[in-house]
Amino acid sequence: MSGDPILTFSKTVEEYSDAPESVIADILRGAVDLHCHSGPSVMPRSLDHLQAILEAQDAGMHAILFKDHYYSVTPVAKYIEETMPDLRLNLLTGVALNNTVGGLNPYAVDHMLKLGGHIVWMPTFSAANHLRHGHRHVILPTKERMLQPTGLSVVTDTGELKEEVKPILDMIAESDCVLSAGHLHISEIWPLFDEAKKRGVKRLLVNHPTFVIDANLRDIKELADMGAYIEHSFCMFINETYNKKFTGEQLKQLIEAAGVERTILGSDLGQAKNPHPVAGFRSVIRLCLGLGYSEADIRKMIGLNACRLMGLPEPQQAASAAAGS
Repeated sequence: MSGDPILTFSKTVEEYSDAPESVIADILRGAVDLHCHSGPSVMPRSLDHLQAILEAQDAGMHAILFKDHYYSVTPVAKYIEETMPDLRLNLLTGVALNNTVGGLNPYAVDHMLKLGGHIVWMPTFSAANHLRHGHRHVILPTKERMLQPTGLSVVTDTGELKEEVKPILDMIAESDCVLSAGHLHISEIWPLFDEAKKRGVKRLLVNHPTFVIDANLRDIKELADMGAYIEHSFCMFINETYNKKFTGEQLKQLIEAAGVERTILGSDLGQAKNPHPVAGFRSVIRLCLGLGYSEADIRKMIGLNACRLMGLPEPQQAASAAAGS
């Protein structure tokens, strides 16, 4: 898909809505964050898992997905579920197939699934593509120096899917969990998703396609057409974050490429010096209103679409509001 621009630059100023906070709070109820980076972690974090839960619960959110690049949060989430009788939030977890869990390791996948996890991310910080981008110590800083990662790819030198990936796809299909492309390059995602679909995987996710992944607008449209959900890390679009990289107008182009029905907005927040995920959700809701999206469309992108991807029951209030608009 080379030759197409990733994004055009028609505006440089954000369009933020002047909607009252009560409207923002109402839209936020029922939201789902599929990209929460709380701690403990070897990476510097601004909040821990429990604080993330309490803040999301207070805001009336429906679910959060804990993502750590180094370990599966599944056992921690199960412990919290067992020890918090007043929990009013769905806790989602998975495993990222990085060096710290043995790379493309079916045993790590099996363990996560048997504990009740929900998603398998292909390699992220250990992805050869990630390392080629030179981002190891830029976007994923650690508190202390870690062992140098070994680059992982899901394809051979001739572009064919590696045999060791196929049993993992079978496990994902059998459990009906979600397959995320992690930080693989777009050229690796096509053979991965093609084989996944052949093997019965129904739930496909692409994270931040214009960051590290190197997907362009046409790629995003084709990925959505093949049934994948496209998640944009809204920490890269709102003014309040230190890692803002794109404008609101660029976000609109990305949403239009996949369509509202296939777009998910996840926070990708939890880093030290950034706002907490719930505060980030308020900002992206305001941004989307300023870009002209209806409350119903925003509810889909911040919650309902994530429910459909993850197989969660939809929060009644959000579903009713989206259907009645």
